[in-house]
Amino acid sequence: MLIETEATPNPATLKFLPGRKVMDMGTRDFATPEEAEASPLADALFSLGDVQGVFFGSDFISVTAAPGVSWSDLKPDVLGILLDHFSANMPLFRPGTAGGIDVPADDQDFEDDPADAEIVEQIKELIETRVRPAVANDGGDIIYRGFDKGKVYLRMQGACSGCPSSTATLKNGIEQLLKHYVPEVTEVRAV
Repeated sequence: MLIETEATPNPATLKFLPGRKVMDMGTRDFATPEEAEASPLADALFSLGDVQGVFFGSDFISVTAAPGVSWSDLKPDVLGILLDHFSANMPLFRPGTAGGIDVPADDQDFEDDPADAEIVEQIKELIETRVRPAVANDGGDIIYRGFDKGKVYLRMQGACSGCPSSTATLKNGIEQLLKHYVPEVTEVRAV
């Protein structure tokens, strides 16, 4: 089995491509070892001690190294864990009941005004068709969180979270795209 790696705009994050489907639907972001307990793979990666974040995309895994950690030292260990996991066809998540699922409350969501339903639909469609595929190419994801008085609130995940160029991506890329197609948009903010 060959696992390819790609650099991302975030120098602390590498994108690993196992050549097969990782997530059937959606994405999953693990920012702490406690969150990673839901996944044997994420848990194993965090157990290396030098991993600060793990992100599962449709066909890739992004791993973020802790500050000061060299990828030349960490990469062989990450590749070993990924090879073992995918070669053994291990499950991505631990089995459990709904009672064991912990979904953290996210007070950053905004209630969309029903009067803005058409605008919100346009924003979501642009994010889904134009923004998310580009962000996934860089090893991350972007999640719509709300629209309020011209402001679009988005959450960046994976390689995009904490990336030095994420502000430029938001302001020069996503904000300009949304303003161009949806004149009601005045600003894009990360939450």
